[in-house]
Amino acid sequence: MPPVMSHNLIVITGAAGLVGQNLLLLLRERGYKNLLAIDMHADNLAVAAKLNPGIKTLCADLSLKGEWHKAFEGASAVVQLHAQITGLHERDFERNNIEATRHVLEACQAYNIPYLLHVSSSVLHSVVDDAYTRTKRIQEELVKNSGIKNCILRPTLMFGWFDPKHLGWLSRFMVRTPVFPIPGDGKFMRQPLYNRDFCRAIIACLESDRAGQAYDIVGAEDVDYVDIIKAIKDAKELRTVIIHIPFRFFDWLLCVAAKLTRDPPFTSAQLHALAAGDYFRGVDIEREFGVHPTPFNEAIHETFTHPVYSNIVLER
Repeated sequence: MPPVMSHNLIVITGAAGLVGQNLLLLLRERGYKNLLAIDMHADNLAVAAKLNPGIKTLCADLSLKGEWHKAFEGASAVVQLHAQITGLHERDFERNNIEATRHVLEACQAYNIPYLLHVSSSVLHSVVDDAYTRTKRIQEELVKNSGIKNCILRPTLMFGWFDPKHLGWLSRFMVRTPVFPIPGDGKFMRQPLYNRDFCRAIIACLESDRAGQAYDIVGAEDVDYVDIIKAIKDAKELRTVIIHIPFRFFDWLLCVAAKLTRDPPFTSAQLHALAAGDYFRGVDIEREFGVHPTPFNEAIHETFTHPVYSNIVLER
């Protein structure tokens, strides 16, 4: 298959989230116009449509079989972004990471889609054993065994515009409260990956017909969690006081919060994943994909100070 060209139809699943919104902007900047964005969140999909005039959108729950699969006909590539990242119930992870992926792969096979770019996760190498990690491992195996020509990218924790969770939620919480709690000493090493750098790697794969491999992609700098929080505070010029709370008490508070809301922004499982001590080794994205990594502080500043995109908040 030749590399994907700007006039070819590209189908993007999970297109209205953090990666999808940024990817759509970058694709359109590069002249791509024949784009189909699929997502189950209608409000977020409306944001994508408003920011990207001319793209096609389709609101669909991919964990359920339906007429949506017909939209794959004629596509030159599918970029698979849909994922359940947080939640309290394992069944949600199974539906959105496993069953939805099976259905997408069936659609790709039915319409002979020649290329699939699958976004997996660095958690495949994690010591953590939770619903997200387990289902993402199964999801990647489904892709590998699908018989479809594919390329797999495994990013670490990402940040950037349109982040409804993770650093995006933390930044908004910091604005609303005079005190920001940190579990323990906060020295949990992270490898935060700027989303726009990651999206440029996706585009490089599409345009080079890169296939048959899985690439681990990590942030260019190792940064402790507490220093990430301080960088956000500085970028937004906030006066929020950062306090440290004993780890076990912080964990207990999260467990209590989980009983009070169906979809908490941060869970006990995520806290333990944060403290797991994972360290991921990734490829040199400049050598592999021609993407020069944006320095962390510059990326944080761009993320939280853009006059338009920094103010858009997606539904969680």
